[in-house]
Amino acid sequence: MRRLFKWLVPGLKIKRWVFLTLAGMLLANIGVASLTLAIYVHLYRGRHETQLFWLGALLLAVGAVLTFRGARRTIRSVVQAIAPMRRIGLLDAFYENRTKSRGPKIVVIGGGTGLSTVLRGLKHYSENITAVVAMADDGGSSGRLRADLGMLPPGDIRSCLTALAEEEDFLTRLFQYRFDKGELSGHSFGNLFLAAMSAITGDLPSAIRQSSKVLAVQGQVLPATLDSLILVARLRDGRIVRGESTISKLPDPIAQVWLEPQEPRALPEAVNAIREADAIILGPGSLYTSIVPNLLIPEIRQALQASRAHKIYICNVMTQPGETDGFRASDHVRVLRAYGADLFDAVMANRQLPSRLLANYQKNEQFPVEIDEDLQKFGVRVFVSDLLDETDLVRHDHTALARSIMDWLAFSKGETALGSLTCLFGEKP
Repeated sequence: MRRLFKWLVPGLKIKRWVFLTLAGMLLANIGVASLTLAIYVHLYRGRHETQLFWLGALLLAVGAVLTFRGARRTIRSVVQAIAPMRRIGLLDAFYENRTKSRGPKIVVIGGGTGLSTVLRGLKHYSENITAVVAMADDGGSSGRLRADLGMLPPGDIRSCLTALAEEEDFLTRLFQYRFDKGELSGHSFGNLFLAAMSAITGDLPSAIRQSSKVLAVQGQVLPATLDSLILVARLRDGRIVRGESTISKLPDPIAQVWLEPQEPRALPEAVNAIREADAIILGPGSLYTSIVPNLLIPEIRQALQASRAHKIYICNVMTQPGETDGFRASDHVRVLRAYGADLFDAVMANRQLPSRLLANYQKNEQFPVEIDEDLQKFGVRVFVSDLLDETDLVRHDHTALARSIMDWLAFSKGETALGSLTCLFGEKP
């Protein structure tokens, strides 16, 4: 009964439209009845009830207009109450929901900014997206929370959740907000939120699931493993360096990386997502510190090799000091194959060269990744497209990248032509 009285509270902005709809339906029914009576009297009694006929027609017309207006405003009020920040028409909402719910099952594997960039674009095409996130981060806020609370690093998880969130703009600002004073200085709100949620729910996967509900995440975000990992690198000069944050800052070339423990257990849900995927995307992201750590987990690597999904590697736009100095696209593929990613059948790269910011990157010894003919040695199809977002940094544009990925997937299935892509090497499937 108390719930019923809530409908009587002023200011709900729905009662007036419901009443208008009911009033319109009542007038329309009276109009139909009047028209029916006028026609009956004319056919069976021989009398012309002109006034009754036109009164019925008027009531029907007015009732139809009021019903339409009331129902339209009622639906709009309901939609705004459920999703107040959405600026989308009802038809568009229905179409988007039905289309995305039937979208392909896509697994994106990686870490860092590259992973969230892909997710931010793909969520507009499918709700069946799974992000498998590398868990070797030990720097910044994530590193401090690992040390203080003994939890898994939440940073990349946080970025993926906000990228897949329905109201991304506001939540990105909130979850990426970093405190700059006191003991919380350097921590992001999103990391602290996940830390608190982990404490409440008991573990990180449960925290991610509950956070996904709060954020209306479209898809799912999964850590590659729940084991506490340390990334270790052997540099070309023979030195051994421990820790992802330390490795990524070194200007010295990397010879090999491995994990401690060396055979961490994969999260079963991540393995199942790979097995059931229609498409698997690797990258973009830091080669040795964001992508390869996922391949060092035996069950992840084996699931990738056994999967019959269409698989593609998204190559980085620029080289990274230490990790990929002087690397061409073929060098990236060579490293991935050395770590077990030998069944990816395609590579996607940027077609246009960065221009405005290129000089700034060259000062830091970073250069565009060259798309070279040695890629043909690996038997992969190579696609290029205009993927660049060159605002304050040279990075992938999430809208262009997602469109190109969907064009590639449709092309690989034999459904459409190349669309926004150009195939440099390899034959049409």
